[in-house]
Amino acid sequence: MQAKKIEPERLERQQGIAQAVFEQIQDKNKTYYIETYGCQMNVRDSETIAGLLQGMGYSPSATKEKADVILFNTCCVRDHAEKRLLANIGALKERKEEDPELIIGICGCMMQQADVSRKVMRRFPFVNFVFGTNVLWRLPELMLGALDGERLILTEEEGFAVCEGLPAHRSNPFSAFVNITFGCDNFCSYCIVPYVRGRERSRELSEVVAEVSSLADRGITEITLLGQNVNSYGKGMGVDFADLLHDVNAVDGIRRIRYMSSHPKDLSPRLMAAIAQNDKVCHHMHLPVQSGSTAILERMNRRYTREGYLQLVEDLRRTVPDIELTTDVIVGFPGETDRDFEDTLSLMDEVGYAAAFTFKYSPRKGTRAAEMEDQIPEAIKKERLKALNELQAKKTAENNQKYLGHRGEVLVEGFDRRQETILFGKLDTFKMVYFPGDEGLLGTYQTVQVTECARNSLLGRME
Repeated sequence: MQAKKIEPERLERQQGIAQAVFEQIQDKNKTYYIETYGCQMNVRDSETIAGLLQGMGYSPSATKEKADVILFNTCCVRDHAEKRLLANIGALKERKEEDPELIIGICGCMMQQADVSRKVMRRFPFVNFVFGTNVLWRLPELMLGALDGERLILTEEEGFAVCEGLPAHRSNPFSAFVNITFGCDNFCSYCIVPYVRGRERSRELSEVVAEVSSLADRGITEITLLGQNVNSYGKGMGVDFADLLHDVNAVDGIRRIRYMSSHPKDLSPRLMAAIAQNDKVCHHMHLPVQSGSTAILERMNRRYTREGYLQLVEDLRRTVPDIELTTDVIVGFPGETDRDFEDTLSLMDEVGYAAAFTFKYSPRKGTRAAEMEDQIPEAIKKERLKALNELQAKKTAENNQKYLGHRGEVLVEGFDRRQETILFGKLDTFKMVYFPGDEGLLGTYQTVQVTECARNSLLGRME
């Protein structure tokens, strides 16, 4: 459905509060540091948080140790990220005692769960405020409250409305993330996202295109369209993701269009054709499979079968012959038998992904899978993950070999100073290439010929 918007008068009130914060801290050289956990959606949220803080007069700090404001943007999808976050917050206790004016805030998906927010505030009494994913635009009032000595929790905001036009501090001068949807309607049985980011809402097509055009005017040449499921963009609005790709492809100045993530159940022939027809759309798709067993896919509520997924891959490769696929896989899901796991291995072998993000199943409170019987012992999860990673390493190496001698355009993303300066960047197909060059080429497009294969990347030379 189309995203509900924050009323202008409510945003104007926050702008007035931001000015009040600015007046309190001006000429004090106050700085901020944001520590981000989780996915690209969180990275994009952190850019908006940075933009709001800079609008209040704060400047970025290179290190957490020297910042006057420290914000943790949290993820609740993986247990490991949650444990690491809590340890990093606890480590700030002594510093807060030494510097009572230090402001510490926690936001993101983990904080959208009201019971978790309250527990965190009780456990860490030196934290100034917490807020959820749906009230990011209210950061100015949280900051003003912190300056006045208040401790605040903001998570409830009916409808998960979207606030257009918020400022953003984008540190990358040539590549940018652009949200197209928020939330998720899929309710996979292992996933907490629909509960912390709300039901799926799509931005208006014209507003997405306007944002992309604005970025292009600033010199951005590569964009990544973001959503929990970009393939279902525009549901109930009379437009779809194929329409969006066509319109964004027409924006002058943009040279590359990437997107993530794609849910297999919504990958249509029309969308495949749009990828093939639009010259700026990169030939790479992140298509999470999660399991190669139809029985486990049903328990996960993924709404496709093993056979259906393999047919999609065949159709996609027929429509876009050079497309590269990456994926997500979970091992040790409740009830996964040895046969189910063998089905996953055989699917991975058959598809031949360029890369895979692999995980042990981690129960998340509030999801159906956490209450399922037949939870898998940790030792078996570790054993299966090891076997899966060994197979994927082999498939990645095989995939890399086909690029030997390949000539392609690389967007130079960064450099590493060794005995000589080594540039790196990705091909259209998301393959990373390292090659000698001048760091002044950062942000440019260079033709590179691949000469060698490394473990997870390619080596080459500029032409």
